[in-house]
Amino acid sequence: MKRRDFIKKASVVAAGTILPMSIIEVAFADNIDGSKSGKNFTFAVISDAHLQQIKGAKFVRNWDMGLKKAIAECNLMNPKPDFVLFGGDLGQLGKAAEIDHGAEILSALRAPVKMMLGEHDYYLDLGEHWMNRFGDPYYSFDHKGVHIVVLNSILVDEKWTHKWKNPMDRMQTMAGLDDPNGSAFMVGEKQRQWLKEDLSTISNETPIIVFSHSPLQKIYKGWNFWTDDAEQIQAILKPFKKVNVIYGHVHQIQYNKIGNIAFNSVMSTAWPWPYPKTYTQGTSYMPKLTIEMNRADPFFERDATGWEMIDVHSGRVDLHFQLPNNENRTVAYNEKTQEPEDIKYQHQKIPSQRHY
Repeated sequence: MKRRDFIKKASVVAAGTILPMSIIEVAFADNIDGSKSGKNFTFAVISDAHLQQIKGAKFVRNWDMGLKKAIAECNLMNPKPDFVLFGGDLGQLGKAAEIDHGAEILSALRAPVKMMLGEHDYYLDLGEHWMNRFGDPYYSFDHKGVHIVVLNSILVDEKWTHKWKNPMDRMQTMAGLDDPNGSAFMVGEKQRQWLKEDLSTISNETPIIVFSHSPLQKIYKGWNFWTDDAEQIQAILKPFKKVNVIYGHVHQIQYNKIGNIAFNSVMSTAWPWPYPKTYTQGTSYMPKLTIEMNRADPFFERDATGWEMIDVHSGRVDLHFQLPNNENRTVAYNEKTQEPEDIKYQHQKIPSQRHY
């Protein structure tokens, strides 16, 4: 299927409802002899549902509906995705009831599901229930010519992790966006060593997609839009010619390029976060390429949740954002500049709302 036809079909499906999910098409360029280096395929990403238990079987309806609508959209996609990756923060406070509720909702997906851990799934019981449900928090697999890595990027140092007498106090601290008692995320030495070994047999010509919940770059530490060992992870990925990092956690459009690595965020099914520079108490470092979202109506429950088609073409990613009550945007990889950029707005800044 040609990329243009895929986007056209996806847009028809999306016309009735704009939802927070990502559809990814992996398209391989022709080799010199006319052959293909791999098979085209699509997969979907749904992220940051934050399902929250109120009492018993009662949950926050808006968060439930955001996830359910994204799943309905995914099930209607043509071509159907080869698999769906959930990008972390299935629950809000890591309760077994929230994880189980999320697993039940995700079971409606008509495609194999891959899972990634978020901090909201972890810091109540240190991921015990999540891992019993879904398995290892980091892993890799190969799919039709692409090597895909899922990392657990929401770890912190052991001293902070185990200083809490009450696990819910630890969870609620990590659940706060700007709680000064929190701790910075990291991947950690054990996982970095695993990543080195995992990539040791992969050709540097192979396209690499890395999924992490937190951005593998340093944006704003006060909100954990940050990974402490980001530079060390980037160094491990440096030998590979085409690396794409796709992350959740930030609930907003972000994109950047550092060396050979293109970075792109995906949206949340629950709510948007403001951009860090709205928080004047601390200095933030937005990815230099990012043109901020225009917040059309921060009091509209679906505003700034959107959804994205992600077209991975010749080993690089283009993101097509469909935004309710807002102008749709495309962040595409420009082969001439060798950077991701907003097709319409990169060279004409758009005003963004400064409050939420």
